[in-house]
Amino acid sequence: MEEAEDLNRLIAELNAGSPASGDDARETEEAGVPPATDPRLDGWLAQLVSRKGSDLLLVADAPPAVRLDGSFQFLDADRLTGAEIERAVLPALSPAARRAYRERSNADASLRRSGQRFRLNLHRERGRAAAAIRALPVQPPSFAALGLPEDVARLASLPRGLVLVTGPTGSGKTTTLAALVAEINRSSARHVVTIEDPIEYEHAHGRSVIEQVEIGTDAPDFASALRASLRQAPDVLVIGEMRDPETMSIALAAAETGHLVLSTLHSSDTAGAVARLADSFPPERQATVRQEIAMSIAAILSQHLIPRSDGRGRVVAIELLLATDGARQHIRKNALHHLHQEIAIGRRIGSISLEQSLAKLVKGGLISAGDARARAPQPEELDSFLRG
Repeated sequence: MEEAEDLNRLIAELNAGSPASGDDARETEEAGVPPATDPRLDGWLAQLVSRKGSDLLLVADAPPAVRLDGSFQFLDADRLTGAEIERAVLPALSPAARRAYRERSNADASLRRSGQRFRLNLHRERGRAAAAIRALPVQPPSFAALGLPEDVARLASLPRGLVLVTGPTGSGKTTTLAALVAEINRSSARHVVTIEDPIEYEHAHGRSVIEQVEIGTDAPDFASALRASLRQAPDVLVIGEMRDPETMSIALAAAETGHLVLSTLHSSDTAGAVARLADSFPPERQATVRQEIAMSIAAILSQHLIPRSDGRGRVVAIELLLATDGARQHIRKNALHHLHQEIAIGRRIGSISLEQSLAKLVKGGLISAGDARARAPQPEELDSFLRG
């Protein structure tokens, strides 16, 4: 009964937060965003928050589903139609995002309700509307809260170069990027420009001055925003995702010319990240791009979320390559299979192999040895760490 009352109260708060007033109203008018969303969407978001879920999925022919600790659970609601999803979600989008959805059948947006922020993607599947909505923490996370080692935090102190945060979809890359920005903001006086689609974590100015550019609102695309940012005397550039060759080219050039560039890439390991970056260009350019990567790369962090052995959520396992002369040579020669060996050689300076990270989690009782072996690319090396 208390749970139901709490849920009703939360729904009421979200609905009360829908009409804009004061500063919120002015921001709403300036952005051209409608003042209210469909009450059903507010109710689903309330349940997402009350259950401490990470994602809400709205897909035709299924009830709304919430992701809890990596697994989805259906809400106690009717099956949705594509038209119902569209009616619920479209009013939450800005005019620019609604145009993008109508023209390209895909749109990203950020949404705020009663102090809680959400990242929203409206798209189509099998000709019907569908949506994926992620709840965003109010504050940027700390490295301790994420379970990331001190070696990762030290990436925030790098003066220049390209730092790639990689991993499969849903592995927390954007969250790690936000933690790096928060650490820079806490520890150094620099000018940071972030370019995101949409903005996920809002950073208040600390020791650093932080400008956050949202694609679709402040700039038309990543490449345009990145080119413009280079005229703003930044020390640190944060690119939410490197999606196209033009953005990648500008990022590599910026990293070579003295900027610290932080970005994400979909890849399962460090070697795959380099390959994906180079393979994004035409074949005749790839050798030159590998040279540019070798010159600009400072570190590659690959991360994976592993189920906890006690069933209470997931923990992060990482692979961290700090660029050495040897690693740069292998990248130039496209001998990427040797990068794992460079990680082993670089342990003394902070590089970490995935097997080393997995073994530490097993020894700490956080994950099972079976789950660790299922994720380890080098099972013999994992066994060696477990015995050591």
